[in-house]
Amino acid sequence: MSRGAAHAITDPMANIDVPASAFTDTAEFIDTARKGVAGKVVKQAVDVFGQRELFVRLVGVSSANLHRVYQRKALGPTQSEALLDVLRVFSRASTALGGLDVAREWLDTPLPALGGERPLELCDTFGGRRLVRDAIARIEYGEFP
Repeated sequence: MSRGAAHAITDPMANIDVPASAFTDTAEFIDTARKGVAGKVVKQAVDVFGQRELFVRLVGVSSANLHRVYQRKALGPTQSEALLDVLRVFSRASTALGGLDVAREWLDTPLPALGGERPLELCDTFGGRRLVRDAIARIEYGEFP
């Protein structure tokens, strides 16, 4: 297996058309959100991470109309920022927990550290994503929420 193929398996973001620097560089994150993320990125995110209903809430459409979002050349800045922020949370969870499958399970598990909420339930708001990122940071530092 080539190095690139191994990277694609371990990095969930490898199959999503967003510059990797948008997740590590604040200026790039802001610039990418302002320019607008292509609607196809929503489809790619649903394909990689599942959680279709979360993405429906993020882009503010009905579940039946999500397919129309996939065709958009660019989402608005607010939708793009929310999408990028969720992708950043999912990517960080995958890295901190050692893989996408473990991250999916953790994101879908009620956690006492989050008041019994599932991290996924909090990812539709900026404040909720901040709480989830804080929980991931505690895992990275050896605490286990």
